Amino acid sequence: MLSIENEFLKISVQKTGAELCSVLDKSTNQEYIWSGDPSVWGSFAPVLFPIIGCLKDNEFLVDGLSYSVPKHGFIRNNMDLEARILNENTIKFCYKYNENTLKNYPYLFEFVLQYVLEGRMIHLEHTIINHHEEKPMYFSLGGHPGFNCPFFEGEKYEDYYIEFEQIENDSTWKVTADGLIDVTAVSCLENTNRLQLHSLIFQNDALIFKNLKSRKATLKTDAHALGVEVSFADFNYLGIWAKPNAPFVCIEPWLGISDSVTTTKDFTQKEGIQRLEARNQQTFSYSIRLLG
Repeated sequence: MLSIENEFLKISVQKTGAELCSVLDKSTNQEYIWSGDPSVWGSFAPVLFPIIGCLKDNEFLVDGLSYSVPKHGFIRNNMDLEARILNENTIKFCYKYNENTLKNYPYLFEFVLQYVLEGRMIHLEHTIINHHEEKPMYFSLGGHPGFNCPFFEGEKYEDYYIEFEQIENDSTWKVTADGLIDVTAVSCLENTNRLQLHSLIFQNDALIFKNLKSRKATLKTDAHALGVEVSFADFNYLGIWAKPNAPFVCIEPWLGISDSVTTTKDFTQKEGIQRLEARNQQTFSYSIRLLG
């Protein structure tokens, strides 16, 4: 585990999977990241690359050939990431294509993730590099941070809500038993900037938003000024999820989405897929800020 801190926050990141596992407010000693209790959900904040969610029949096709990677990709749970503290404000992780990755994901990629502390904010900066001399590469990318909810004993889950920065009108999408996205949209946000949490809200899996105007979502309560703001200007999908009746909620910026039930499995045509040209790189960032 690697840790850095400033006058406001101390954060810790697991070497396995480059997973953020603690965000501590030093003024109150309040922990904001879910504990990773394996009897409920044994993760903290998985990093999702090169897919989001599930593949139909556990495969995707590139140039007619079949490949497969685990749910949410191969950064999550990966024990082979290069990790180091760059300076008092930055932790850096790297992972590059190799003989084994090419069997399952046929691209000459390099994945770099930096955690950068700035005041009461943590920036997660993901840089994707295509080392191929001629061919583009395709990928999805996402975050999956889980936040304690409620923050304090004696509070109720139903006291909390997700507040969007703009008034929204957006549907969510049904998720099948095998984790695919159905073609059926379900009305969810109707002329409101608030998604009220309650015990049954995730009984049918994640809420998946494809057309939000907002690029900020904040976990908060009217009982006090504390909150967690997630800013995701570089990400055009948002998932919100928790295990039913569990004391946490995940606010998940995504570039891409789980396979649709109607997918052809052609990876280049996958919904939300990103294309990166040969010998190019691109950085995508989201931020977590503690309020109050």
